[in-house]
Amino acid sequence: MKRFWAIALTSSLVVLAGCHSFKKENVEPPTPLDKKFVPTVKVERLWKSSIGDGAAESGVRMRPTVSDGVVYAASTDGKMAAFEAATGKRLWSKSIRQHGWFGWGDAKREDARFSGGPGASGDLVAIGTLDGHLYGINAKDGERRWAAEVSSEVITAPVIVGDLVVVRCNDGRVYGIDATTGERRWAYDQAVVPLLSLRGNGRLLVANGVVFMGTDAGKLTAIRLDNGEKLWEQTLATGEGRTEIDRLSDADGALVLDGSTIYGAAYHGQLTAIDGPSGRPLWNHGFSTFTSLDVHENAIYGVDDDSQVFAFDKSTGASIWKLADLKYRWLSGPAAQGKYVVVGDLDGHLHWIDGSDGKIVARERLSSKAIRAQPVVVGDTAYVEDVEGHIGAYRIATN
Repeated sequence: MKRFWAIALTSSLVVLAGCHSFKKENVEPPTPLDKKFVPTVKVERLWKSSIGDGAAESGVRMRPTVSDGVVYAASTDGKMAAFEAATGKRLWSKSIRQHGWFGWGDAKREDARFSGGPGASGDLVAIGTLDGHLYGINAKDGERRWAAEVSSEVITAPVIVGDLVVVRCNDGRVYGIDATTGERRWAYDQAVVPLLSLRGNGRLLVANGVVFMGTDAGKLTAIRLDNGEKLWEQTLATGEGRTEIDRLSDADGALVLDGSTIYGAAYHGQLTAIDGPSGRPLWNHGFSTFTSLDVHENAIYGVDDDSQVFAFDKSTGASIWKLADLKYRWLSGPAAQGKYVVVGDLDGHLHWIDGSDGKIVARERLSSKAIRAQPVVVGDTAYVEDVEGHIGAYRIATN
Protein backbone atom coordinates (compact mmCIF):
# COMPACT_ATOMS: atom_id res chain seq x y z
CA MET A 1 0.00 0.00 0.00
CA LYS A 2 1.12 3.56 -0.70
CA ARG A 3 -0.36 6.97 -0.17
CA PHE A 4 0.12 9.87 -2.51
CA TRP A 5 1.13 13.43 -1.90
CA ALA A 6 -1.76 15.63 -2.97
CA ILE A 7 -0.86 19.14 -3.72
CA ALA A 8 -3.45 21.93 -3.60
CA LEU A 9 -7.18 22.04 -3.24
CA THR A 10 -9.38 24.11 -5.53
CA SER A 11 -13.08 23.32 -4.89
CA SER A 12 -13.15 19.52 -5.10
CA LEU A 13 -10.14 19.14 -7.40
CA VAL A 14 -6.59 18.33 -6.36
CA VAL A 15 -4.16 20.32 -8.47
CA LEU A 16 -0.83 22.14 -8.39
CA ALA A 17 -0.15 24.91 -10.88
CA GLY A 18 -2.10 23.06 -13.53
CA CYS A 19 -0.47 19.67 -13.02
CA HIS A 20 -1.62 16.62 -11.14
CA SER A 21 1.17 15.33 -8.94
CA PHE A 22 1.70 12.84 -6.16
CA LYS A 23 4.54 11.45 -4.18
CA LYS A 24 4.79 7.93 -2.85
CA GLU A 25 5.53 7.62 0.85
CA ASN A 26 6.17 4.53 2.91
CA VAL A 27 3.32 2.85 4.69
CA GLU A 28 4.86 -0.58 5.03
CA PRO A 29 8.27 -0.50 6.75
CA PRO A 30 11.22 -1.15 4.42
CA THR A 31 12.60 -4.67 4.50
CA PRO A 32 15.76 -4.55 6.65
CA LEU A 33 19.01 -5.22 4.86
CA ASP A 34 20.79 -8.43 5.75
CA LYS A 35 23.61 -7.36 8.09
CA LYS A 36 25.40 -10.65 7.44
CA PHE A 37 25.42 -10.12 3.69
CA VAL A 38 28.73 -11.05 2.07
CA PRO A 39 29.26 -9.72 -1.47
CA THR A 40 30.32 -12.22 -4.10
CA VAL A 41 31.16 -9.58 -6.70
CA LYS A 42 33.47 -6.61 -6.16
CA VAL A 43 32.19 -3.17 -7.17
CA GLU A 44 34.54 -0.18 -7.42
CA ARG A 45 33.43 3.40 -6.97
CA LEU A 46 35.39 5.37 -9.53
CA TRP A 47 34.45 8.82 -8.28
CA LYS A 48 31.88 10.83 -6.36
CA SER A 49 30.79 14.44 -6.77
CA SER A 50 27.67 16.59 -6.35
CA ILE A 51 25.43 19.06 -8.12
CA GLY A 52 23.52 21.70 -6.14
CA ASP A 53 20.57 20.47 -4.09
CA GLY A 54 19.65 17.70 -6.52
CA ALA A 55 15.90 17.15 -6.80
CA ALA A 56 15.39 18.42 -3.23
CA GLU A 57 11.68 18.23 -2.29
CA SER A 58 10.37 18.62 -5.85
CA GLY A 59 9.48 14.95 -6.27
CA VAL A 60 11.05 14.81 -9.76
CA ARG A 61 13.57 12.17 -10.77
CA MET A 62 16.77 14.07 -11.55
CA ARG A 63 19.01 11.85 -13.64
CA PRO A 64 22.40 12.60 -15.19
CA THR A 65 23.08 11.96 -18.85
CA VAL A 66 26.30 10.85 -20.53
CA SER A 67 27.44 11.96 -23.98
CA ASP A 68 30.86 11.73 -25.64
CA GLY A 69 32.66 10.90 -22.40
CA VAL A 70 31.03 13.70 -20.39
CA VAL A 71 28.43 13.46 -17.61
CA TYR A 72 25.94 16.33 -17.47
CA ALA A 73 23.85 16.86 -14.35
CA ALA A 74 21.54 19.54 -12.99
CA SER A 75 19.64 20.43 -9.84
CA THR A 76 16.33 22.09 -9.04
CA ASP A 77 18.11 25.13 -7.55
CA GLY A 78 19.28 26.19 -11.01
CA LYS A 79 22.73 24.63 -11.12
CA MET A 80 24.25 22.56 -13.92
CA ALA A 81 27.67 20.97 -14.32
CA ALA A 82 29.70 18.80 -16.66
CA PHE A 83 32.06 16.10 -15.38
CA GLU A 84 34.65 13.98 -17.12
CA ALA A 85 32.95 10.56 -17.16
CA ALA A 86 36.10 8.55 -16.46
CA THR A 87 37.45 10.60 -13.54
CA GLY A 88 34.69 12.88 -12.26
CA LYS A 89 36.78 15.98 -12.96
CA ARG A 90 34.47 19.00 -13.10
CA LEU A 91 34.77 20.56 -16.55
CA TRP A 92 32.41 23.48 -15.97
CA SER A 93 29.56 24.54 -13.75
CA LYS A 94 26.88 27.19 -14.13
CA SER A 95 24.23 28.71 -11.90
CA ILE A 96 21.31 30.13 -13.84
CA ARG A 97 19.94 33.39 -12.45
CA GLN A 98 17.11 35.71 -13.40
CA HIS A 99 16.57 39.45 -13.04
CA GLY A 100 14.26 40.99 -10.50
CA TRP A 101 11.50 43.54 -11.13
CA PHE A 102 11.95 45.51 -14.36
CA GLY A 103 15.22 43.64 -14.97
CA TRP A 104 17.05 45.25 -12.06
CA GLY A 105 19.63 43.32 -10.09
CA ASP A 106 18.44 40.73 -7.59
CA ALA A 107 21.40 38.45 -8.30
CA LYS A 108 20.49 36.16 -5.41
CA ARG A 109 17.23 35.07 -7.01
CA GLU A 110 17.43 31.72 -8.71
CA ASP A 111 15.88 31.06 -12.05
CA ALA A 112 12.88 28.73 -12.32
CA ARG A 113 14.21 25.40 -11.19
CA PHE A 114 15.72 22.85 -13.55
CA SER A 115 13.79 19.60 -13.57
CA GLY A 116 13.86 16.12 -15.05
CA GLY A 117 17.56 16.15 -15.87
CA PRO A 118 19.39 17.16 -19.05
CA GLY A 119 19.47 15.60 -22.48
CA ALA A 120 22.67 15.86 -24.52
CA SER A 121 23.92 15.17 -28.02
CA GLY A 122 26.95 16.56 -29.80
CA ASP A 123 27.56 20.16 -28.74
CA LEU A 124 24.07 20.75 -27.31
CA VAL A 125 22.57 20.13 -23.86
CA ALA A 126 18.82 20.71 -23.39
CA ILE A 127 16.95 20.95 -20.10
CA GLY A 128 13.49 22.01 -18.93
CA THR A 129 12.25 23.84 -15.86
CA LEU A 130 9.37 23.68 -13.43
CA ASP A 131 7.88 26.89 -14.84
CA GLY A 132 7.62 25.68 -18.44
CA HIS A 133 10.86 26.74 -20.09
CA LEU A 134 13.31 24.79 -22.20
CA TYR A 135 16.93 25.87 -22.49
CA GLY A 136 19.51 25.01 -25.12
CA ILE A 137 23.01 25.10 -23.61
CA ASN A 138 26.48 24.85 -25.14
CA ALA A 139 27.93 21.50 -24.10
CA LYS A 140 31.49 22.86 -24.10
CA ASP A 141 31.13 25.66 -21.58
CA GLY A 142 27.56 25.71 -20.23
CA GLU A 143 26.61 29.01 -21.86
CA ARG A 144 22.97 29.42 -22.83
CA ARG A 145 22.22 29.47 -26.57
CA TRP A 146 18.46 29.88 -26.55
CA ALA A 147 15.33 29.65 -24.44
CA ALA A 148 11.87 28.44 -25.44
CA GLU A 149 8.53 28.50 -23.66
CA VAL A 150 6.34 25.40 -23.41
CA SER A 151 2.92 24.86 -21.88
CA SER A 152 3.79 23.51 -18.42
CA GLU A 153 6.55 22.09 -16.23
CA VAL A 154 9.06 19.72 -17.80
CA ILE A 155 9.89 16.85 -15.43
CA THR A 156 11.62 14.47 -17.81
CA ALA A 157 14.78 14.91 -19.86
CA PRO A 158 14.42 16.26 -23.41
CA VAL A 159 15.62 14.08 -26.28
CA ILE A 160 17.90 15.54 -28.96
CA VAL A 161 17.65 13.90 -32.38
CA GLY A 162 19.51 15.53 -35.23
CA ASP A 163 18.31 19.14 -35.51
CA LEU A 164 15.31 18.62 -33.24
CA VAL A 165 14.78 18.68 -29.48
CA VAL A 166 11.71 16.70 -28.39
CA VAL A 167 10.31 17.62 -24.99
CA ARG A 168 7.31 16.41 -23.01
CA CYS A 169 5.37 18.57 -20.54
CA ASN A 170 3.46 17.53 -17.47
CA ASP A 171 0.15 18.48 -19.12
CA GLY A 172 0.66 15.73 -21.71
CA ARG A 173 1.78 17.95 -24.59
CA VAL A 174 4.89 17.11 -26.62
CA TYR A 175 6.88 19.68 -28.60
CA GLY A 176 9.40 19.50 -31.41
CA ILE A 177 11.85 22.39 -30.95
CA ASP A 178 14.51 23.50 -33.44
CA ALA A 179 17.87 22.56 -31.90
CA THR A 180 19.64 25.57 -33.42
CA THR A 181 17.19 28.39 -32.76
CA GLY A 182 14.80 27.15 -30.06
CA GLU A 183 11.82 27.86 -32.31
CA ARG A 184 8.79 25.56 -32.10
CA ARG A 185 8.29 23.33 -35.15
CA TRP A 186 5.30 21.30 -33.98
CA ALA A 187 3.18 20.45 -30.96
CA TYR A 188 1.27 17.29 -30.10
CA ASP A 189 -1.79 18.08 -28.03
CA GLN A 190 -4.04 15.02 -27.98
CA ALA A 191 -3.08 13.51 -24.66
CA VAL A 192 -5.68 13.06 -21.93
CA VAL A 193 -4.34 13.74 -18.44
CA PRO A 194 -6.56 12.34 -15.65
CA LEU A 195 -7.54 14.57 -12.73
CA LEU A 196 -5.46 12.32 -10.49
CA SER A 197 -2.08 10.96 -11.54
CA LEU A 198 1.37 10.11 -10.26
CA ARG A 199 4.08 12.76 -10.35
CA GLY A 200 6.41 11.58 -13.03
CA ASN A 201 6.67 11.42 -16.80
CA GLY A 202 8.45 8.51 -18.39
CA ARG A 203 11.31 9.46 -20.68
CA LEU A 204 10.46 9.70 -24.37
CA LEU A 205 11.78 7.00 -26.67
CA VAL A 206 12.74 8.21 -30.15
CA ALA A 207 13.66 5.70 -32.84
CA ASN A 208 13.32 5.35 -36.60
CA GLY A 209 11.56 8.69 -37.03
CA VAL A 210 8.95 7.95 -34.35
CA VAL A 211 8.45 9.35 -30.82
CA PHE A 212 7.03 6.80 -28.38
CA MET A 213 5.66 7.77 -24.97
CA GLY A 214 3.74 6.31 -22.08
CA THR A 215 0.89 8.53 -20.92
CA ASP A 216 -0.80 9.37 -17.63
CA ALA A 217 -3.90 7.58 -18.94
CA GLY A 218 -2.01 4.28 -19.25
CA LYS A 219 -1.50 4.42 -23.03
CA LEU A 220 1.52 3.87 -25.25
CA THR A 221 1.38 6.46 -28.01
CA ALA A 222 3.46 6.76 -31.18
CA ILE A 223 3.80 10.09 -33.00
CA ARG A 224 5.83 11.15 -36.03
CA LEU A 225 9.12 12.86 -35.28
CA ASP A 226 8.93 15.24 -38.25
CA ASN A 227 5.50 16.76 -37.58
CA GLY A 228 4.03 15.39 -34.31
CA GLU A 229 1.17 13.52 -36.00
CA LYS A 230 -0.19 10.54 -34.02
CA LEU A 231 0.43 7.18 -35.67
CA TRP A 232 -1.11 4.70 -33.23
CA GLU A 233 -1.95 4.10 -29.60
CA GLN A 234 -2.16 1.00 -27.39
CA THR A 235 -3.47 0.47 -23.84
CA LEU A 236 -1.09 -0.56 -21.06
CA ALA A 237 -3.58 -0.11 -18.20
CA THR A 238 -7.36 0.35 -18.10
CA GLY A 239 -7.66 2.36 -14.88
CA GLU A 240 -10.42 0.27 -13.33
CA GLY A 241 -11.45 0.39 -9.67
CA ARG A 242 -13.85 1.88 -7.15
CA THR A 243 -11.75 4.88 -6.15
CA GLU A 244 -9.58 7.47 -7.92
CA ILE A 245 -6.51 5.84 -6.39
CA ASP A 246 -7.57 2.42 -7.68
CA ARG A 247 -8.02 3.92 -11.16
CA LEU A 248 -4.53 5.42 -11.36
CA SER A 249 -2.96 3.98 -14.50
CA ASP A 250 0.10 6.09 -15.30
CA ALA A 251 2.74 4.73 -17.63
CA ASP A 252 5.48 6.72 -15.88
CA GLY A 253 8.51 4.55 -16.54
CA ALA A 254 10.73 4.80 -19.60
CA LEU A 255 9.90 2.57 -22.55
CA VAL A 256 12.64 0.29 -23.83
CA LEU A 257 13.33 -0.77 -27.40
CA ASP A 258 14.94 -4.08 -28.35
CA GLY A 259 15.22 -4.65 -32.08
CA SER A 260 11.79 -3.62 -33.37
CA THR A 261 9.93 -4.52 -30.16
CA ILE A 262 8.92 -1.92 -27.56
CA TYR A 263 8.37 -2.93 -23.95
CA GLY A 264 6.26 -0.78 -21.65
CA ALA A 265 4.40 -1.08 -18.37
CA ALA A 266 2.02 0.98 -16.25
CA TYR A 267 0.80 1.41 -12.69
CA HIS A 268 -2.20 -0.86 -12.07
CA GLY A 269 -1.53 -2.28 -15.54
CA GLN A 270 0.52 -4.80 -17.40
CA LEU A 271 3.90 -5.36 -18.98
CA THR A 272 3.34 -5.33 -22.73
CA ALA A 273 5.47 -6.13 -25.76
CA ILE A 274 4.45 -4.20 -28.87
CA ASP A 275 5.67 -4.36 -32.44
CA GLY A 276 7.10 -0.89 -33.02
CA PRO A 277 6.30 -0.38 -36.72
CA SER A 278 2.65 -1.49 -36.52
CA GLY A 279 1.70 -0.94 -32.87
CA ARG A 280 0.45 -4.53 -32.69
CA PRO A 281 0.60 -6.13 -29.21
CA LEU A 282 2.71 -9.28 -29.10
CA TRP A 283 2.03 -10.36 -25.51
CA ASN A 284 1.17 -8.93 -22.10
CA HIS A 285 1.72 -9.95 -18.50
CA GLY A 286 0.05 -8.48 -15.41
CA PHE A 287 2.55 -6.15 -13.75
CA SER A 288 2.13 -2.86 -11.87
CA THR A 289 5.01 -0.40 -11.75
CA PHE A 290 5.79 3.32 -11.71
CA THR A 291 9.50 2.98 -12.56
CA SER A 292 11.42 2.37 -15.76
CA LEU A 293 12.24 -1.00 -17.30
CA ASP A 294 15.45 -2.29 -18.83
CA VAL A 295 16.27 -5.15 -21.16
CA HIS A 296 19.40 -7.25 -21.63
CA GLU A 297 19.87 -10.32 -23.78
CA ASN A 298 16.77 -12.50 -23.21
CA ALA A 299 15.36 -10.72 -20.14
CA ILE A 300 13.30 -7.65 -19.26
CA TYR A 301 13.89 -6.26 -15.77
CA GLY A 302 11.32 -4.34 -13.76
CA VAL A 303 10.48 -3.24 -10.21
CA ASP A 304 6.86 -3.59 -9.14
CA ASP A 305 4.88 -1.18 -6.96
CA ASP A 306 6.00 -3.01 -3.81
CA SER A 307 9.67 -2.75 -4.88
CA GLN A 308 10.09 -6.38 -5.75
CA VAL A 309 12.51 -6.93 -8.64
CA PHE A 310 11.43 -9.17 -11.54
CA ALA A 311 12.98 -10.68 -14.62
CA PHE A 312 10.69 -11.66 -17.50
CA ASP A 313 11.39 -13.58 -20.68
CA LYS A 314 11.38 -10.96 -23.42
CA SER A 315 9.93 -13.37 -25.99
CA THR A 316 6.92 -14.55 -24.00
CA GLY A 317 6.59 -12.41 -20.87
CA ALA A 318 6.96 -15.47 -18.63
CA SER A 319 8.50 -14.79 -15.22
CA ILE A 320 12.11 -15.91 -14.86
CA TRP A 321 12.69 -14.89 -11.24
CA LYS A 322 11.47 -12.55 -8.51
CA LEU A 323 13.53 -10.89 -5.74
CA ALA A 324 11.57 -9.89 -2.62
CA ASP A 325 14.58 -9.12 -0.38
CA LEU A 326 14.26 -5.37 -1.11
CA LYS A 327 10.50 -5.11 -0.72
CA TYR A 328 9.22 -1.68 0.37
CA ARG A 329 12.67 -0.13 -0.02
CA TRP A 330 11.15 2.02 -2.81
CA LEU A 331 13.66 1.20 -5.46
CA SER A 332 14.67 3.09 -8.54
CA GLY A 333 14.11 1.54 -11.91
CA PRO A 334 16.58 -1.27 -12.68
CA ALA A 335 19.54 -0.81 -15.01
CA ALA A 336 21.37 -3.69 -16.67
CA GLN A 337 25.14 -3.50 -16.14
CA GLY A 338 26.61 -6.39 -18.05
CA LYS A 339 25.16 -9.61 -16.62
CA TYR A 340 24.03 -7.81 -13.47
CA VAL A 341 21.17 -5.46 -12.62
CA VAL A 342 21.65 -2.41 -10.38
CA VAL A 343 18.94 -0.58 -8.41
CA GLY A 344 19.05 2.25 -5.85
CA ASP A 345 16.94 2.43 -2.69
CA LEU A 346 15.43 4.93 -0.23
CA ASP A 347 18.56 5.01 1.98
CA GLY A 348 21.12 5.65 -0.75
CA HIS A 349 22.18 2.02 -1.15
CA LEU A 350 22.92 0.48 -4.52
CA HIS A 351 22.23 -3.22 -4.97
CA TRP A 352 23.68 -5.37 -7.74
CA ILE A 353 21.64 -8.44 -8.66
CA ASP A 354 22.71 -11.44 -10.74
CA GLY A 355 20.63 -11.27 -13.91
CA SER A 356 20.51 -15.06 -14.22
CA ASP A 357 19.01 -16.00 -10.84
CA GLY A 358 17.95 -12.83 -9.01
CA LYS A 359 20.48 -13.13 -6.16
CA ILE A 360 22.03 -9.97 -4.68
CA VAL A 361 25.78 -10.09 -5.30
CA ALA A 362 27.04 -6.66 -4.17
CA ARG A 363 26.00 -3.58 -2.23
CA GLU A 364 27.48 -0.07 -2.02
CA ARG A 365 26.21 3.17 -0.52
CA LEU A 366 26.30 6.45 -2.38
CA SER A 367 24.84 8.47 0.51
CA SER A 368 22.08 8.32 3.11
CA LYS A 369 19.55 9.89 0.71
CA ALA A 370 17.05 8.23 -1.59
CA ILE A 371 17.99 7.21 -5.13
CA ARG A 372 14.79 7.62 -7.17
CA ALA A 373 16.16 7.91 -10.69
CA GLN A 374 17.18 4.87 -12.68
CA PRO A 375 20.98 4.52 -12.87
CA VAL A 376 22.57 5.38 -16.22
CA VAL A 377 24.82 2.63 -17.59
CA VAL A 378 27.32 3.49 -20.31
CA GLY A 379 29.83 0.81 -21.23
CA ASP A 380 30.92 -0.88 -18.02
CA THR A 381 30.08 2.04 -15.71
CA ALA A 382 26.88 2.96 -13.85
CA TYR A 383 26.25 6.63 -13.01
CA VAL A 384 23.87 7.36 -10.15
CA GLU A 385 22.33 10.52 -8.66
CA ASP A 386 20.42 10.75 -5.36
CA VAL A 387 17.75 13.28 -4.39
CA GLU A 388 20.29 15.69 -2.86
CA GLY A 389 22.55 15.82 -5.89
CA HIS A 390 25.26 13.33 -4.90
CA ILE A 391 26.59 11.63 -8.03
CA GLY A 392 28.67 8.46 -8.16
CA ALA A 393 30.25 6.29 -10.86
CA TYR A 394 30.57 2.54 -10.25
CA ARG A 395 32.27 -0.27 -12.13
CA ILE A 396 32.16 -4.01 -11.52
CA ALA A 397 35.68 -5.31 -10.98
CA THR A 398 36.86 -7.87 -13.51
CA ASN A 399 39.07 -9.81 -11.09
